[in-house]
Amino acid sequence: MSHARLILSGTTALCLSIALTTAQAQAPEADSTVTYGADFFSEFGVLTVNDMLDRVPGIEMILQASGTSSVSSDGNRGLGASAQILIDGKRMAGKANEARAQLARIPARQVARIEIIRGSSSDLDVQNSGQIVNIVLLEALASSSLAAEVNATHYHDGTLRPGGSLALSGQNGRLNYVISGQAAGAYEKLESFETSVLGDFSPNDTIAINRYRDQMNYTFNSNLTFAITENDRLAFNALYGEQDPPVTLYRNIVDYVPATPVAYYEREDIPATAANWEIGGDYERRFANGSRLKFLYIANQRTNNTTRERYRSTTPADIGNKLLFLDTSSRYQEKIARSSYTFNLSASQGVEIGFERAQTTQYSGLRQGVRTTAPGDPAYGGLTPLALPNAFSVVEEIRYEPFAVHNWQINPRMTLESSLVAEYSEIEQTGDVSRTRDFNFIKPKLDFRFDINSTLQLKASLEQFISQLTFADFSRSVNERDDDQDTVAGNPDLNPEESIRAEISLDYRLPADAGTLNTRFFYYDFDNKIGKIDISPSINNLQSTNGNVGPAVAYGLISNASLRLGFIGLPRGLLTAALTVQESKLHHDPFVGFTHRFPPYDRSSLRVGYRHDLPAYNLSYGVTYNARAHDGRYVYEIDNRFTWIIPTNLSAFVEMVGFGGLTYRLEGSNLADFEACSQRRRYNGYLRDGVIKEIERNCSVTGSQFAFKVRGTF
Repeated sequence: MSHARLILSGTTALCLSIALTTAQAQAPEADSTVTYGADFFSEFGVLTVNDMLDRVPGIEMILQASGTSSVSSDGNRGLGASAQILIDGKRMAGKANEARAQLARIPARQVARIEIIRGSSSDLDVQNSGQIVNIVLLEALASSSLAAEVNATHYHDGTLRPGGSLALSGQNGRLNYVISGQAAGAYEKLESFETSVLGDFSPNDTIAINRYRDQMNYTFNSNLTFAITENDRLAFNALYGEQDPPVTLYRNIVDYVPATPVAYYEREDIPATAANWEIGGDYERRFANGSRLKFLYIANQRTNNTTRERYRSTTPADIGNKLLFLDTSSRYQEKIARSSYTFNLSASQGVEIGFERAQTTQYSGLRQGVRTTAPGDPAYGGLTPLALPNAFSVVEEIRYEPFAVHNWQINPRMTLESSLVAEYSEIEQTGDVSRTRDFNFIKPKLDFRFDINSTLQLKASLEQFISQLTFADFSRSVNERDDDQDTVAGNPDLNPEESIRAEISLDYRLPADAGTLNTRFFYYDFDNKIGKIDISPSINNLQSTNGNVGPAVAYGLISNASLRLGFIGLPRGLLTAALTVQESKLHHDPFVGFTHRFPPYDRSSLRVGYRHDLPAYNLSYGVTYNARAHDGRYVYEIDNRFTWIIPTNLSAFVEMVGFGGLTYRLEGSNLADFEACSQRRRYNGYLRDGVIKEIERNCSVTGSQFAFKVRGTF
């Protein structure tokens, strides 16, 4: 165990010891769960659960995707034990079709109350990794509601795209249901301009790019819950989604290397199709002694097929000659079964034991054709097939996870949740490459909570974390970041990252629901960090791929504030702010030879928002500003270095309840039309040799967007 891990373990143990001693010396306090009854929202004219949550201080922090750093992007194969949203105290048997997606479909008039659960307990249907939102619905013999929305979005190039949704929800005796359908536009026009200079700073070329994506997303959801008896519950969920995201791209290139500059034009046609579906079900049995038995099953699949064909000509009007054919196909599917039994050891201790099995399969295929003097192949767009190693593969993982969770209510203000998960998996790759590998991991976790008083809570956690591999990295894939490199090699020998994750946080809910303050410190100590490794067949043919490069650390402080402005005479004004300051260090990179930062840990980011409700006028408005520091975080490759400046974003909305009792909303995003810029330095030979060949700088804009929405519940 490293010194850092010993320090982390000792620090966490010390915090637990101090908190235990302090708690035992103070009087008990009330439950720290915060409850908002339906009457709290009555003056705002809310239509859905989402409308209700918009008025709850600190809700953005609670609904973060995970309890780790806000910019963490770990995989999520399998189901796991955590969730941020419960409905009637239950998690939904879905992943893509999860509870958060249902909040805009559940009418506010069916809600009895909203609970913010800040503690951990065996009575919960999930492990509480942060805070949980529990939506408690009214009990009624029969009721139903139809929620409808029509909208139109105006893009900066004048394009107008319609959309809308319908959701039928209600209760009929023991049956609760939500059935919905949605059509949403995802049009985008991106304009960018790139300049390039050679290593001696003489002009190389300029590239003006226009990219159009004309996409519509169609989604159908259904969620059914049936109380068979007072102690038996059955739930079923289904989702189907379909997308058609074709892209057309135009490049106007001027080459300044010749004595007389030469202009030429490229066009790319990129038709694509994508679809996904999911079904899930669970059954729960409650026994007279308070114990619970639960079975859950989920199956899902998503498919993506994309073809890219590039043409080049010397005049804009010509079709030109086809230079490139790239065809990719992918199918990803999961089958997950999970069972658990929860029981009480005593009045203050509960245990959950269970087992999860998951089968995950990734099918990948890549074909590339290039223009040569050799005969063409119709299957490769009429171009010459290019032999690509590891281009077709099937990766399958069978994973077993027995787990045990122990909850201990030490006293009325302290809980300690400890869990132990054993992971046993086999990953088999077939196709162009054949590999079979076994992995075994033990993943303990401690989560301690101390209610210092009824409003202030301390939370400390220590966890052995194992990342989940991206199976698409196992085989060759299209390079979406670099137009000069069409494909990147896969790595069938990639291993998961291992890390020790420690977090300490303080959460303070101001009296009289005046707001919330939260600050969280995290420290992650990685082993087997995934970066780039050298797989070059020769010095004249440099190649790299994702691989394990060694130890790394990431740490930071994340602060959130959500304050009602009654102290300055604006009791319905809500100011929110979030500031993240963090650092990361990759200790060994074979391409650069020194310690450097790594994504996705930006040096700092800021979000500020303001919302003001005016119930007397049935009016609400708000504005949000997001920004990230331009801190020079680089992505290092074998022969180039890439950095980008993530644009800030300014958005605003105004909403009112008006004619016919409908809600009318106008919202705008990217109102300041910020640019996203990047720079890439290319090198002759290895990057570490420092011989610059070319410097590229690219800036792009997508423009402002305005959407008008009309919603109603009937």
